[in-house]
Amino acid sequence: MSAAKPSRRSACFYVGETYDMSESVGHMLFKLVTHMRREVETRMAELDLTDAQWKPLWLLKLGRVTTAFELAREMNVDAGAMTRMVDRLAAKGLIERLRSETDRRVVHLKLTPEGDAAVEQVPHVLADANNDFLRGFTRQEWTQLKDLLQRMLVNGQELHAHNEEGR
Repeated sequence: MSAAKPSRRSACFYVGETYDMSESVGHMLFKLVTHMRREVETRMAELDLTDAQWKPLWLLKLGRVTTAFELAREMNVDAGAMTRMVDRLAAKGLIERLRSETDRRVVHLKLTPEGDAAVEQVPHVLADANNDFLRGFTRQEWTQLKDLLQRMLVNGQELHAHNEEGR
């Protein structure tokens, strides 16, 4: 199996012969996301919400989804797993199911007042956790970090689009 050839516009910051995973941006980002996720999970547990529970509530609150199918697609999980999660959220009294009046096959999800109260805390928890990870950064460094990460995301999207074209 031959290694993929870099494109003409690729940077050459890493060399295969001397590659050190601990110096890899991807590895560092993976470790950072792992630590951030654990911290958010710990803080959400204080609200009696798991990682798998606060995200659907937040997506419903934002209006980005209205059905279990849309939630599954947005969160990249299978429909069966999402149905079980919706069951748990409904059992906790955080969401309710409402059958569509125009299409009886469609079941909309709605936050209950308890769910709305719980999800109101989510952005505060996320902001606090992110701020704790950014301790010691200046506003300029924070802005620069976001800009650099955005550039990497754009590069990744371009690579993905290029790979999809080649299929």
